[in-house]
Amino acid sequence: MLELSILGFLAEEPLHGYELKERIKALSGHVRPVSDGALYPAIARLIKAGKLDEHTEPGASAAPRRILSLTERGRADLLDHLRHPKQVEITDQVRFNTVLSFLRHLPDRREQAEVLRRRLEFLTEPTSFFYEGGKPVRAEEAEDLFRQGMLRVARATGEAERAWLTEAIAQLDPPN
Repeated sequence: MLELSILGFLAEEPLHGYELKERIKALSGHVRPVSDGALYPAIARLIKAGKLDEHTEPGASAAPRRILSLTERGRADLLDHLRHPKQVEITDQVRFNTVLSFLRHLPDRREQAEVLRRRLEFLTEPTSFFYEGGKPVRAEEAEDLFRQGMLRVARATGEAERAWLTEAIAQLDPPN
């Protein structure tokens, strides 16, 4: 997800490393914080792979700033990643939000709709945080007040997301 975030934010505009880190942090927040020990090696790999360019500009103080920008190879990689997200990027909420954050960069609305369809299909499968006898436990069946709360909130969130996905897919790829 870190690579997708780097490519996605740099598709919008060139940034220096600190700015990029702050944007990634704002997107993933406390759930999956990004460390310098992960970010800067990832940037170095992307530069070496020809997906990012780097140049130096004078800084506000004495230190020059390294500015990163996306190359055509980086843009192609970003679009390919958005067209074909891994299954975990569809099923994991934080990872899906990262995909969703940059999905507008895909120029084909049908391809955008296909990614949303994958998420909607995943969300229609019966699931729960808890199981009894191999069956998902519903909020009404949970005896524990706190588990009941988790399940009710998850159900409401899921209903809202499914409704939005259905609307968005209809806008992006209307039925003939």
